[in-house]
Amino acid sequence: MPKETVVLVHGIYMNGLDMFILRQRLKQAGYSTHQFSYHSLRSTPAENAMDLHEYAEKIQTPVIHYVCHSLGGLVVRHLFSLYPDQKPGRIVTLGSPHTYSSAAKALQRFSPGKLLLGHSTRHGLDGEVPSMPEGRELGSIAGTLRMGLGLLLPGIPKPNDGTVAVSETKFEGMTDHIILPVSHFGMLLSRTVANQVIHFLRHGAFNH
Repeated sequence: MPKETVVLVHGIYMNGLDMFILRQRLKQAGYSTHQFSYHSLRSTPAENAMDLHEYAEKIQTPVIHYVCHSLGGLVVRHLFSLYPDQKPGRIVTLGSPHTYSSAAKALQRFSPGKLLLGHSTRHGLDGEVPSMPEGRELGSIAGTLRMGLGLLLPGIPKPNDGTVAVSETKFEGMTDHIILPVSHFGMLLSRTVANQVIHFLRHGAFNH
């Protein structure tokens, strides 16, 4: 049985299939992998973190890492706030708006936009996310290739990945941060991003 498992946590509107290529690359690197799927609009990040806790408790390996895309990174921050006594492991977030989401802020100005965001803003995309506990290593990856529907929304600071600004991926308490020329969705397909994820999981730092 492998000693280390990686739990992948998808972002808003997704179901985990979008992380298939990244998951395969993690398998090739020797990790056991699990894909956690949740309702990104119907439930709040904190509520989804409760389900993630139940999901992770069933995993038998002594080490559990988390690799999270976008909103998934905020779900995992709630996980460690609500249940700090987790198994050892590192966290990598991909394009997660750790401070707040300017794209979500722009959408919330309109009633249809609020419907599109559902409950994801409540202590999530609104920036009211709990801090990480001390001693837990978290690496944040940001992108600078401006592609995606976020380009239709005003007010996203540059540089950004088309949806999330680089400045939004930084927060006090993270272990390391790296900026790569990838888009918000494209980082899930990028070999370079996968290599950086694996490097952080192994060493607790990105390969700068």
